[in-house]
Amino acid sequence: MAQPIDESRPRLASGCRWGISTDEAVILFPEGAIRLEGPSRQILERCDGQRTFQEIVQALQMVYKGAGSTEIKEDIGDFLEQLKLQRIVDY
Repeated sequence: MAQPIDESRPRLASGCRWGISTDEAVILFPEGAIRLEGPSRQILERCDGQRTFQEIVQALQMVYKGAGSTEIKEDIGDFLEQLKLQRIVDY
């Protein structure tokens, strides 16, 4: 799966937005909703169109110090690429 480049600035795609459902964070999109917890929520909270992919990876490497830096970058990149294919994230 293709990875975002370090200079990419991930953001929610047009038509997608944050919502709250019974104290849980969700992303609402035209076809439905995704409930977010843990790392997926931490990734998308940083996808504001201002931060680069590299900055998001670096921030989460500080949170998850026990995991390998290459593994974290690949996991975040794969997650964002899946959301991009579903038209939930753009970069």
